[in-house]
Amino acid sequence: MSANTIEAGHNAPAIPAVDVANAVARPRPVRWLLASVVLAASAAILLGVVRNPNIEWSVVLEYLTYPSILKGLWTTVWLTVGSMVLGTLGGTLLALGRNSANPLLRAPADVYVWFFRGTPLLIQLIFWYNFAIFLPRIELHVPFTDITVLSESTNDVIKPLIAALLGLTLHEAAYMCEIVRAGILSVSQGQSEAAKVLGLSSSQISRQIVLPQAMRVIIPPTGNQVISMLKATSLVSVMSVFDLFYSAQTLYTNNGKIIPLLVVASLWYLVLTSVLYIVQARLERRYGRGVATRRPATRRRIPFQRNMSGATT
Repeated sequence: MSANTIEAGHNAPAIPAVDVANAVARPRPVRWLLASVVLAASAAILLGVVRNPNIEWSVVLEYLTYPSILKGLWTTVWLTVGSMVLGTLGGTLLALGRNSANPLLRAPADVYVWFFRGTPLLIQLIFWYNFAIFLPRIELHVPFTDITVLSESTNDVIKPLIAALLGLTLHEAAYMCEIVRAGILSVSQGQSEAAKVLGLSSSQISRQIVLPQAMRVIIPPTGNQVISMLKATSLVSVMSVFDLFYSAQTLYTNNGKIIPLLVVASLWYLVLTSVLYIVQARLERRYGRGVATRRPATRRRIPFQRNMSGATT
């Protein structure tokens, strides 16, 4: 037996030694072929879209910075930020309620999440838009007295933009509740118990131990929710809210340039989602420090070699 072989037993066959330093990757012609086909098909589709005369790129460039389009763009951004901030705050409170041992807090939170996740967002938006039919006036009275604190027409209080923000926020809070709850549950309970032994208060445990670790789990799905909310704001067009999509609709209803204005709206949505992708990636890197996130190295086939005596190594 040569010095380059490893013997597993007295009569067992020799296990060949591996020369890791001289290992080379096996050629993968099928992978390169498929990649070439996909790249060629993508280039052909993109070229076909760019050369399509029905898009009318001159019209697209003209309306890309049109005042009403920019106004609608601002409304879309405002609705996205407002609904996500309020929805995240509401979702955090709901998550604490669902994780609570008190059934008086847990049961209402469960019902809230069940209802708002179980009904379509479009129906919720239309309901809030027509809330005046359900409740014509909003009145607040001091209990057990005749003193009226507020008495206003519902249409004066809940205007279309407020109705849109209210519908998006309540819907988003139900989803953010589950995201925040999953992040909290991902942190081992033993860490909180150990912190209590060390004398840390509940607020210190949440702020210094639970939340920093939970954010690593919360950030990725929250980023997806922000992007989904950005696109979901286009539904408020049914409420005549002057968002980006409704602005494009108003313009192409008047001038008949349907395809170019849809392209304008799509380009702005792509710009906004691209910015959100970058922000999400930075946040994930920040809160994922110290955690291995790289993909495993590609497995390589290590060829057998033969030594001078002809034995396989």
